[in-house]
Amino acid sequence: MLDHLSRAVISDPEQNLTTEKQEIAHIRPDSKMAPIRFRKRTLHETKIRTQSTLTENMLSHKVQFDGRIISRNGRDACRELVGFFFTHDQSLTIYEYRQFGKNRTNVLPFIQKNIYCHQHGRRKGKQYQFGDFYVGANLTFLSSEHPRLPESIKENTLLILRITNIDQRALDSLKTDSVEHDDISSQEANDRLVFKVIQDVLKEQLWKRGVRILTGLGKYLQQLDKEGNGLLKKADFKQALEVFHLEVSENDFESLWLILNGNGNGRVDYGEFKRAVVGEMNEYRKSFVRKAFMKLDFNKTGGASIIDIRKCYCAKKHPQVISGHSTEEEIASSFLETLKNACSKSDEVSYGEFEDYYEGLSIGIVDDEDFVNILRIPWGI
Repeated sequence: MLDHLSRAVISDPEQNLTTEKQEIAHIRPDSKMAPIRFRKRTLHETKIRTQSTLTENMLSHKVQFDGRIISRNGRDACRELVGFFFTHDQSLTIYEYRQFGKNRTNVLPFIQKNIYCHQHGRRKGKQYQFGDFYVGANLTFLSSEHPRLPESIKENTLLILRITNIDQRALDSLKTDSVEHDDISSQEANDRLVFKVIQDVLKEQLWKRGVRILTGLGKYLQQLDKEGNGLLKKADFKQALEVFHLEVSENDFESLWLILNGNGNGRVDYGEFKRAVVGEMNEYRKSFVRKAFMKLDFNKTGGASIIDIRKCYCAKKHPQVISGHSTEEEIASSFLETLKNACSKSDEVSYGEFEDYYEGLSIGIVDDEDFVNILRIPWGI
């Protein structure tokens, strides 16, 4: 972006005024034209004399954020994205970090710079504004409108990006200068309240058996998805809650369904349903889950083989091993057995299944650092 803006400034015809005077001083009296070697342009002599201040605004009045794709596809979920929201025209653009070899990383266009609108939820059809950018916020796009997206993403109608980190200093600075205000509607606040009530009720039910329920629930919902588009009917979700003995009152369920089925087509993405009912770990924890999976999925296939997981998993510093109550082999076998029960394939673990395991584990761990250590120590991240 800096190269693009600098090129526009340096190529401005008005920049020749100072340079032409310097060139004349070097021209020989009998020459009609200065030799090429006498023509020079130094960057420190370049002065911005554009007709508008658009260039300056683009450089200074922006918020940078990191993001990830909400997807059960391992390759897409682990893509590293960086975006910019420009307050002068409320446009945004997103790039992807791509690694080529061991030491070369490029930033490639992902979402072209433009003005976009929400494509899902209460604000569907409304343009993105400054207040929409914060850690945990979702940005939604129609995948059909972005031809550069990978084919795996184009298979889904909706592309959902989650903001995982944001330049807080720039955000605070722009909040001071910005005339906009956070316009979160009362409807959105009520929606969050409905989700929280249900999640608080289920949290007690999941406290001690969260891993097995969440891994089993994810597998069960995937099996119900006969069409493979991730969408299920109301009856399917009610059935799943009954099978796993997750008690939600009829009134709460109906309120939940009205929110999630905002378009009225009678089908809801089961990942979105699970996040609404159970909740999800914060972005700090989720970043370490992705790091661990990326270490296992070194070929970037979207899945990790059980053989590779067994090789990489180290139980040497597990509390039960240190205390002498279990051996490393027993802890590793127990972990793999639980993980394999959640898998649709006997020899491979997908990212969604890997995430479900740690999502369930996260419910019973209050402190973030305790949870991170559970990932950092056995996986060496």
